[in-house]
Amino acid sequence: MSMQAPVKPLMAANAQTRIARRSAEAATVFAALGDPTRLALVARLCDGSRRSIAQLSEGHSLTRQAISKHLRVLEGARVVRSERAGRESLFVLNPQPIEDIRSYIELVSSQWDTALSRLKALVEK
Repeated sequence: MSMQAPVKPLMAANAQTRIARRSAEAATVFAALGDPTRLALVARLCDGSRRSIAQLSEGHSLTRQAISKHLRVLEGARVVRSERAGRESLFVLNPQPIEDIRSYIELVSSQWDTALSRLKALVEK
């Protein structure tokens, strides 16, 4: 039993370190997706197609230049990537960062579930 006491804090510290490291990565993706225009652009790319800035700006009141700036933010967060096709840049969704934040949310949720279970057990004693 005395060997378990040091292991638990170490395991908790490792989990906290993992969460802290992933928090910085997740914050960038959350910030990029937090804008309604960028979220709409991601939604348009969810079908896996490659689209030009001209195609992505169709139906928006924003200029192509404004759409381009939003795409650069998404590219900086690795949510989209651009591919050259002749003189044109085509944008495609990179689902990995979104999968990473889904995993991050599950990790944080698990930590909260554990903490709430401990609190419940303490209160019920």
